[in-house]
Amino acid sequence: MVPLFSIPTRSSWGIGEISDLEPLSRWMGPAGLDFVMLLPLNEMEEGQSSPYSALSAMAVDPIFIALRDVEDFSDAGGEQALGTEDRSVLRAVRDTAAIDYESVRTIKSHALGLAFSSFHSRHWVKDTPRAAELRRFIDSDGWWLDDYALFRALHEEDPRSWLEWSADLRDREPGALAAARHRLSDRILHYQYLQWLVDEQWQRVRRACAGVGIFGDFPFMVSSHSADVWSRQEEFRVDVSVGVPPDAFSETGQDWGLPAYRWDVVARTGYEWLRNRTRRSAALFDGFRIDHLVGFYRTYMKDGNGRTCFAPADEAAQRDQGERLLTLFSSCGRRILAEDLGTVPDFVRESMAHLGIPGFKVLRWEREWHQTGKPFRDPARYPAVSVATSSTHDTEALGEWWDNADEEERGLVLDIPLMRNRGITPRTAYGDTVRDALTETLMGAGSDLVIFPVQDLFGWRDRINRPASVNSKNWTWRLPFAAEELLANPRVEERARFLRRMSQKYGRSGTRRGRGRAR
Repeated sequence: MVPLFSIPTRSSWGIGEISDLEPLSRWMGPAGLDFVMLLPLNEMEEGQSSPYSALSAMAVDPIFIALRDVEDFSDAGGEQALGTEDRSVLRAVRDTAAIDYESVRTIKSHALGLAFSSFHSRHWVKDTPRAAELRRFIDSDGWWLDDYALFRALHEEDPRSWLEWSADLRDREPGALAAARHRLSDRILHYQYLQWLVDEQWQRVRRACAGVGIFGDFPFMVSSHSADVWSRQEEFRVDVSVGVPPDAFSETGQDWGLPAYRWDVVARTGYEWLRNRTRRSAALFDGFRIDHLVGFYRTYMKDGNGRTCFAPADEAAQRDQGERLLTLFSSCGRRILAEDLGTVPDFVRESMAHLGIPGFKVLRWEREWHQTGKPFRDPARYPAVSVATSSTHDTEALGEWWDNADEEERGLVLDIPLMRNRGITPRTAYGDTVRDALTETLMGAGSDLVIFPVQDLFGWRDRINRPASVNSKNWTWRLPFAAEELLANPRVEERARFLRRMSQKYGRSGTRRGRGRAR
């Protein structure tokens, strides 16, 4: 598991890009790892860095486009066509240790504008074969692209929330929409063009990564100010906010500031929007993780007066709805995983087991909580239909967890059979020995799937996100070296050899055969 934004190459523009999946995949194969799991790629609003609050549930953020692979940008003069200031910013973002989203988005917007202008003059107005390719994409993906591109053009014209737009546009009066499509036709085409570039690069990298699959993430919700909520207003409540009740991350619960589903209206549509999202995810990925699964069974929401409730309200309705939706998600022909962490009622996990949907087993939380001493469960006894993992993008890395665990907790970890007789004591500091022992313990799990955050494979302590907090570090972590070094760094090569041995030892050889596979 690694966010796309975290794996830039030396030629990337300060952030991991679609094409950067290729060097990662070339390292993963020899390491016995056969799938990479990404965080959401949905387009974020300017000023935002969380991939879970997006302008669109369908569009991939153009910030991930690799300009070096855009022929229209090369035709426009490439990096030398940028202004002096932009080239200076580009050098700076390539050298920073963390992602500077504002700068990256600004210079990429300028460069993509140059690319579009070149495409428009060289191809669109002349109706060349390349223009015909864009037309085919617009026709094939119009089912989501039309509303998205119009929304983005309107958002550019008036960057306020759509709730503050003029009443005719806010309420989507047909005449106002037709006028906007005419008035903003060039900008609409611009946003269609950007998604076409995404599609070109995505399909190319899927072919280049043959043998290593790509898993995506299916966020629970999008932002209130999004193409989806604007175009399907009757299906959402923007007067309440979705979140989670008190749990291990927050004693007071979390308020995500996202709208809530009107589940009764959504059901009457036959869950059309969720079907469309599933269709889109299936087109992009070999499989995907359903984020915040419990929310699809019962959504926790808070109104402006601080009152909270679940919807649906009763357990029977919750179970019925959740199973309908899981069946829908599973019908797309892709591998489905479900994030079932946090405060999750027992009936939800019973329902998942009934449907054969794997949930997550995070080593540090898998304990016999009702037994004396609260011993850790032996991962070898995890059910086959599950995903074993060392941590998540919302937790501290495995090394930091070990650092902060007291000797009693460490001692309980060392009671796990595969952790015994390794010369590790509760006082042993986290290092290669502890890291490799924990890695092997998870490789030996009974779970069909094992997923390792990249930090835990290397023993790094960096984290992706700190839930219930807003700060400048969340979502900005990058690999400590360019992604090309995965193929040339002796320390990285050693990791690959170790992981390959563990993969083979526990039947996770990366051949897509056998009981399970490491991710």
